Amino acid sequence: MMWLWLCAAVLFGVVEGVTAGLVSVWFAVGSVGAFFAAMGGLSVTVQLVIFAAVSAAALAVTRPLVVRFGRERHVPTNLDRVIGRTAQVSEDIDNDAATGAVYVDGKTWTARSAGGEAIPAGSRVEIQRMEGVKLFVKKSEEKAEVVS
Repeated sequence: MMWLWLCAAVLFGVVEGVTAGLVSVWFAVGSVGAFFAAMGGLSVTVQLVIFAAVSAAALAVTRPLVVRFGRERHVPTNLDRVIGRTAQVSEDIDNDAATGAVYVDGKTWTARSAGGEAIPAGSRVEIQRMEGVKLFVKKSEEKAEVVS
């Protein structure tokens, strides 16, 4: 059984080495614990219990650290602040003709209708999302304002 646990530890270590995330390092640690139990002459049942217990303990100890340090950090840009805002349509938005522009935050942006409907110039729209340099908008419930 010692060789089995040693091979398992190496296998779990190799799997961990070739994957992008932490998926099997806890089982490698558990295999090492079971290896030492096998060296001590303990029964296979005890070895399995030690493997499971050590693996679970390693997971319990390291998982909070992995979650905290592995979290993706989103760095907001100044472009993100236009999403959810209301804008003025400065050029008719027509997805079929690939035309449309909105004015928001002191800048004119290329715009497309999020729902596919045409939106006339002068309408108020709400910015739904951004793809590249295009804003996808939907018609707002607010009253239209005249663009000077």
